[in-house]
Order: sequence, then C-alpha cells, then structure tokens
Amino acid sequence: MKQIVVYKLTDEDVQEVAKEELGRKLRKKEIISLIDSIGERISWYDIIAAAILDTIGEGHEDEL
Repeated sequence: MKQIVVYKLTDEDVQEVAKEELGRKLRKKEIISLIDSIGERISWYDIIAAAILDTIGEGHEDEL
C-alpha cells in the first residue's frame, strides 16, 4: 500500500516564519539544524488523536 503524506512542513514554511521572527531568511545549515528540534516539539500523537475524535469520533461515523 502506498503511503499518504498527511501533512508536511517545507523549508518555505520555515523561511516564512524566519522572515517574520528574525527579519531574514535562514541559511541551509540553519534550517538543517532545526529539523530535530521542530520534530521534537510537535505533539503529533495528540494532534492526530484530537483530529480523529473531532472528525470521526462518536456521532460522526455516518457523516463521512
């Protein structure tokens, strides 16, 4: 079964935030240095569980 990408962050997303927060774009090395830190800060399980319960949870089974 082919995997489906549910959500991804790109270097463009990171650059957009950098421009807002720092007033400049990041160098490639700086972006690479952030990868693990960003991944560790995203509470992916909680986000997925909340989305499942909000969208498919009790009372929503027949809507999809």
